Amino acid sequence: MAPTLNHPPGLNFIEDTEHHRAVHVDAATYYGGTESFSRSRTYSQSQIHGYNPKRAPTFEEDTHTRARRMSHDEKSVTGPRRFLIDVEETIRVVLEQEDTDGDFQISVTDAGPKMMALGTATSNGFKTFDIRGTYMLSNLLQELALARDHNRKRIVLDEARLTENPVDRLSRMIKNSFWHSLTRRIDGEGLEIITADPKNRTGRVQPRIYVPHGEPAMAEYYRKVAREKPHMNLDVMVLPPKPDDPHFVKSLNSKPGLLALAMNEVDDGKGGRTLKGIPFIVPGARFNELYNWDSYFITLGLLVDGQVTMAKGMVDHFIFEIKHYGKILNGSRSYYLCRTQPPFLTDMALQIYNQLDRSDMKANRQWLKRAIQAAIKEYHTIWVAEPRIDPKTGLSRYRPDGLGIPPETEATHFTHILEPYAAKHGISVLEFSEKYNDGVLKEPALDEYFLHDRSVRESGHDTTYRFEKRCANLGTIDLQALLYKYEVDIGTAIREVFDDELELDEDFPLAPFPPSVGAYANPYRERSMSRPQNSEEWFERADFRRDMIDKYLWNERKNLYFDYDTVQEKQSLYESVTSFWALWAGCASEEQCWQLVSQSLKKFEVLGGLVSGTEESRGHISLDRPNRQWDYPYAWPPHQIMTWVGLERYGYLEEAQRLAYRFLYMMTTAFVDFNGVVPEKFDAVRLSHLVDAEYGNQGIDFKLVPREGFGWMNAAYQVGLSFLTTHMRRAVAACTSPEVFFGRAANADVAAVQATAAVADPLDLAMESLNLTA
Repeated sequence: MAPTLNHPPGLNFIEDTEHHRAVHVDAATYYGGTESFSRSRTYSQSQIHGYNPKRAPTFEEDTHTRARRMSHDEKSVTGPRRFLIDVEETIRVVLEQEDTDGDFQISVTDAGPKMMALGTATSNGFKTFDIRGTYMLSNLLQELALARDHNRKRIVLDEARLTENPVDRLSRMIKNSFWHSLTRRIDGEGLEIITADPKNRTGRVQPRIYVPHGEPAMAEYYRKVAREKPHMNLDVMVLPPKPDDPHFVKSLNSKPGLLALAMNEVDDGKGGRTLKGIPFIVPGARFNELYNWDSYFITLGLLVDGQVTMAKGMVDHFIFEIKHYGKILNGSRSYYLCRTQPPFLTDMALQIYNQLDRSDMKANRQWLKRAIQAAIKEYHTIWVAEPRIDPKTGLSRYRPDGLGIPPETEATHFTHILEPYAAKHGISVLEFSEKYNDGVLKEPALDEYFLHDRSVRESGHDTTYRFEKRCANLGTIDLQALLYKYEVDIGTAIREVFDDELELDEDFPLAPFPPSVGAYANPYRERSMSRPQNSEEWFERADFRRDMIDKYLWNERKNLYFDYDTVQEKQSLYESVTSFWALWAGCASEEQCWQLVSQSLKKFEVLGGLVSGTEESRGHISLDRPNRQWDYPYAWPPHQIMTWVGLERYGYLEEAQRLAYRFLYMMTTAFVDFNGVVPEKFDAVRLSHLVDAEYGNQGIDFKLVPREGFGWMNAAYQVGLSFLTTHMRRAVAACTSPEVFFGRAANADVAAVQATAAVADPLDLAMESLNLTA
């Protein structure tokens, strides 16, 4: 009889943990426990130490041929299958065998055998089972990378993590991993990560933070951080009282830096008090700071995932920005001080308010009061103040201040624009750029070009032929819809939450109403603290704006809203999907909504959802007239979410669900076929994230495992799932094409729109995109 085998106390054995370990959990939970060991006596056969993954036998060049199954191979299992894996060696083999293009990802474009044998845990690695296909192999690579993150040398991996429903897997990764990876904080602990700026091309990488005037405690806090962390070489600068003066902002171009955001006072653990940054979510990739309209859509995703505190903190930052920088900034860097972005603060605050803990309603109302007060200030001092307001029509425009060439763009972005001017003066483009920025050379036509360019960037739609060389003059449908929503939200909050009376705590001028050339020419302005705000005046402003939208932007003959050119005094007939933002805001009549849905929706609906504009409006594309990323055929999360919500608001739930299905199908197939990718945008006609546009794509440059996804694309997935029925969710998980799911008859109009882009399998589409980008 064999002697009893004694094991050290506290060991976990594979057999003991087999039936009660949670599988579909975050990586920290799954890989953060203790090692599991085998009870095998035959240590010479044990693969727990020195395991080598099974390689397919090779016959000449035929590496994918497998031997016939033998008696030692598992034929059936009575419980969940698990694999015994050496992490580093298996990563090496997977990449060597399957990653044929060398990008450290396993995708449908790789030419490997798409098959690997793994030793089963119950057989101590002796018996094997084949895992096959792009999805399982890419999941294997991702799991190995996550195990490596947690310092695991060998693991017992559940097959269920490799075959996990892709919808559940992506949604879980967004909730448990991506949001965490995109979280930033501006304080002593978080500065080293957040000060990194991929857009800084000055050649100087010294971390720098700008603290607003009137925050001496914050300035002293950062000076203390600089002293305690000399290796950072942190430069702490205090801004003047008016930090958005264009000449001052231009002077910062050579020394760009991060802008300080809101902080909380907390115990320092030593009996004193200190400051701590409020966490927030960044978009990701090269956008490593707090952004304006990105944050709204990110917030919607956070609320779906129950992260109310994180979402609330982002509103706190916006309140801080309005107080100290005069506006919600395009982004929290010095070169954005003159620029804002599409306004969403009121809806953002109200959505969060409705999900706050009801145990302290007094504190909740006080928080909402601060948010609404900030929105009122931003509304009066930015959106209905000159130069953004057109007093003649009462329409607001994206029209920021600023001087010179936007410094955050790629170095060669404006070369084709500047070359003729440089040639005119007989100097290089670089020399011309310096002299133009310094004001040595005057070029009024170039000033006009950059006015519109800054406006395009403020609109968030940078860039598009919709706005080319005219954006600053346009009263766009999207901006009017957003401001109508501001006016209704503020009026509703004052009436329902603040008993129809709201005192303002900060002094600023109130814009004239109703707007007119004469009213804005008069220098007199009523002051904000002269009287309480009431709901009636805000509803009057909303009614006036809706009338102006109908007068100037609605086109009855074309069943669509169009931007209005306030200089040429006519509609700009570019067909934009932002027309449907009127449904989100609620400023369209039932009849207008019916016309939009029945007559115009088909112009924008393609296989992968909604494109930004029509192909006809975009015009012909050539080497001299390249694609713009906010034009056809590209699809962006903001346009999808706004349209889904707008359609649902007017009772068109089936249409909203169909559009959500299309977009989530495109996201899920990319996730399955391309190693878990979640990009910034898609080509919705070709169903590809490999886009051919001036900025390429963000969120796709990762190795082994996706860490962040991309902010608003993450949100679109979580929000989109809330629109789908259980049946739809299962169909998306099975990557069932919308043409199959909804029936080809229901897709006839869509097929007509994209007749030149026949539906092919994902590999064909991916290879075609690769050929285009090559």
